[in-house]
Amino acid sequence: MTSAETAGQPGNDFESPVRREETDRDAAPQFVLPLVARIERDEPPARTDALETAARAVLVLLSDERAAGDGEWAAAVRDWQDARIRKVVRRARGAEWRRAGALPGITVTGRRAEVRVFPPVPLDGWPKDLARLQVSGTELDDPGPPGPPAGGAPVLWFNPGLEMSAGKEMAQAGHGAQLAWWELSEQERAAWRGAGFPLSVRSAREADWAELTRSGLPVVRDAGFTEIAPGSCTVVADHPALRGALPRSH
Repeated sequence: MTSAETAGQPGNDFESPVRREETDRDAAPQFVLPLVARIERDEPPARTDALETAARAVLVLLSDERAAGDGEWAAAVRDWQDARIRKVVRRARGAEWRRAGALPGITVTGRRAEVRVFPPVPLDGWPKDLARLQVSGTELDDPGPPGPPAGGAPVLWFNPGLEMSAGKEMAQAGHGAQLAWWELSEQERAAWRGAGFPLSVRSAREADWAELTRSGLPVVRDAGFTEIAPGSCTVVADHPALRGALPRSH
């Protein structure tokens, strides 16, 4: 499912690519970050597991040495971050998943979910084995309520008033994780990475959502290419380190 982030609210003074003028981002060549979820017909992952795994996959790629400095993926990552931050989630199983696994990328596993993330590609320049994969039909369910988020770990709070497909939500979770990553210091990033990027994805309570969007924490606003209206606030990235940087009144 295609998704693109449009803006965020910074949690501290760390420089972030999201602060560029939107017109500059639109004028830049457009790239997309491909994510492929393994969804076998008989054993699909739980929805929340897939969302959390997709978010961690984005963080794993952003923190990989190949994506920084003179790394082999660094130029593609820079070009992607200079434009709209687009992510597309496709699904694969069986031979499709094996072919995707042969391409350069990183596979991240959750409790049962598996998501492979690939270096960014031009919007119209997908590798053949990824371009043929389906975008629609990524429908997943949780067997029961996911329970409270893990204490002390970042939480990606979803807008309780929006209905999205699982694929769309996986992309939105990735956006939220990325906005949090951008706003952290190098030390905070290293600590999160060293812990294995723990995080939870949960739907916010209706009563809490408005306050979350005003809290100063990073907020994902969708570009509106698919499923929801442009500018919709979809996710608030609640990282403990960013909460510590908020004004005391929050």
